[in-house]
Amino acid sequence: MFLWKDNPLTNPVSGTLPAPQERRGSSFHQELLKTLPDLRGFARFLTRDATAADDLVQDTVVRALAAQTQFETGTTLKAWLFTIQRNAFYEQRRRFSREQEIMQDFELDMPVSSEAPSMQSARDAITDLGEILWKLPDLLREAIILVGAQELSYEDAACICNVPAGTMKARVSRARSQLAALTATDSSLKN
Repeated sequence: MFLWKDNPLTNPVSGTLPAPQERRGSSFHQELLKTLPDLRGFARFLTRDATAADDLVQDTVVRALAAQTQFETGTTLKAWLFTIQRNAFYEQRRRFSREQEIMQDFELDMPVSSEAPSMQSARDAITDLGEILWKLPDLLREAIILVGAQELSYEDAACICNVPAGTMKARVSRARSQLAALTATDSSLKN
């Protein structure tokens, strides 16, 4: 078998082709890179903060690379990565909640603000779909983002959320209904 000197698949030390597992790793890395924009988008929806989203994507990639041997060839890498990202997000959220509880113990002297937002600021808050999406419960927002925005199948989205596909379909349906109701409320507030 003839090997080109500049063949990127050859081992630079021995000049031989890498083992199939090494080539699979390279393919895994390429597919992972292709999925980064989707991971960023999903992270932005989960965190609502660009910096936190970037940190979440980085954490997801680190975890995925560490566990790449657990990825089953023939399954959807995007769904697998979204599962890792979702689990990392909820883990970070639980950790943050616990940290906040501890910090509140130290900050008992700070007064609690009881100001209610004015009706005008409430109208201003409901200005676009992004704002309306954040008014959905977490589970419904997650479902509509995975199926609607990320274009995953109900089955893949259900696998990410660790629920049956029927549950995912019901969540998406409820999310669409609530979005319609919120949109109607928004338009009536503007009139």
